[in-house]
Amino acid sequence: MRTLVATRTTAAALALAATAALAACSNPSDGGSTEVAAKSGARTKINLGPDQRRISTPKVDAIAAKVPAEIRERGTLKIVNSSGSSAPLNFYATDNKTLIGVETDIAALIANVLGLKPQFTSTSWENIFIGLSSGKYDLGASNITVTEERKDRYDFATYRKDDLAFEARKGSGLTVKEPRDVAGKTVAVSSGTNQEKLLVEWSKENERAGREPVDIKYYQNATDTYLALASRRIDLYLGPNPNAAYHAASTGKTEVVGTHSGAGTSLQGLIAATTKKGNGLVEPLAEALNEVIENGAYARVLARWGLTNEAVAKSETNPPGLPRTNK
Repeated sequence: MRTLVATRTTAAALALAATAALAACSNPSDGGSTEVAAKSGARTKINLGPDQRRISTPKVDAIAAKVPAEIRERGTLKIVNSSGSSAPLNFYATDNKTLIGVETDIAALIANVLGLKPQFTSTSWENIFIGLSSGKYDLGASNITVTEERKDRYDFATYRKDDLAFEARKGSGLTVKEPRDVAGKTVAVSSGTNQEKLLVEWSKENERAGREPVDIKYYQNATDTYLALASRRIDLYLGPNPNAAYHAASTGKTEVVGTHSGAGTSLQGLIAATTKKGNGLVEPLAEALNEVIENGAYARVLARWGLTNEAVAKSETNPPGLPRTNK
């Protein structure tokens, strides 16, 4: 999520509907789960325990044969994600050590099709890209947006829509549709992300228009961010829409007050499996994703995490991404 973002707005209610996470409640009696109400009104119980009973799919020999020989011979797919992620993307189960989430499940499906054992590593956001560039990891699966800047160094196989969301305390009365709505506001964001780029550009636009800039704050993890929001040290948090909608639905203490496409008004942002450019892995990644889209395993994973409305019809290789500038 490292370059700039133009904006697309929707109402807060639509933001929640778009991620199919309109309501949720904890159920301490079942060992750790959350129920999320989908747009249709049906409820999806999300398993938060270490025994995930993860959805799987068979190996497809014709696709697996296209994996670079070094990876095939090793027998493992080295998958990296951000240690700063949170539900429902990548996070830890109730045992505080088992990695779970929609990104983890989709990466595991890819490994299934390729006949490889998934090997997960969590690291800081910037080290994802350092590790991919050095070949330490084969695949980044951590809500990574396709951008034109990143396409210089990495290849992408898309698998989910990308939307960003502003989250506020419930009942704050805030609505975010354009830069003037955050002028003078204190907004938390993660460093080195598309969200940060959006805020920086909006802050500059406010200053050019004679309005107050955005007071941008940075926190190490989601817990610190939400403590700051609850204590009114910040007015808003800008992050991935799935995280924001899931948190708002499951706690009832916050709400999504504005959403924006990860790629602007004329282009839907896309999340993608990410690999080092030119290493020969992107084609089998895309084919594996299209296999699970076609056989239904992909849809079951998204439904499992209440993210059905973020589905894509097919995986694309290196499609147009976020532009290099907001101009």
